[in-house]
Amino acid sequence: MNDPVQIHASCAARGAQGIMLCGPSGSGKSDLLLRLIDAGYDLVADDRVCLRAGWASAPAALAGLLEVRGIGIIRMGYRARVRVAAVARLVSPPDYPPRLPPPPHRDKIAGQPVFFLDPAQPSAVARIGLVLDCIAGRRQLLDERQM
Repeated sequence: MNDPVQIHASCAARGAQGIMLCGPSGSGKSDLLLRLIDAGYDLVADDRVCLRAGWASAPAALAGLLEVRGIGIIRMGYRARVRVAAVARLVSPPDYPPRLPPPPHRDKIAGQPVFFLDPAQPSAVARIGLVLDCIAGRRQLLDERQM
């Protein structure tokens, strides 16, 4: 049986799909997680994520806790675990990817597609929704050869 790996990230769930938000401290993980929750996603984990065989959960001590900068730590309802469907690497200019980035690669730890996202963009929540729709087959992500 695989031992869990704990990583510095946050995680939200939409239906059966989990989205892991990865980035350094102060990159906007918790703020983006708050906006996802406000848009109807479920809290899975904030600040630390336990991964085991593709499933994400919060460490027991942090389950149901969300840090909201400037307000404090809020206890709220949460999803105990979700299968990770994609990983969002949070970046900001000048590290933002090109307009048409190469096809997504797979995260070494989660094993799922990675995409890059500026969490400060007003469209960040909508972009995560599009990525999850593409993974679920509800939309199609084209590459340059298909245009």
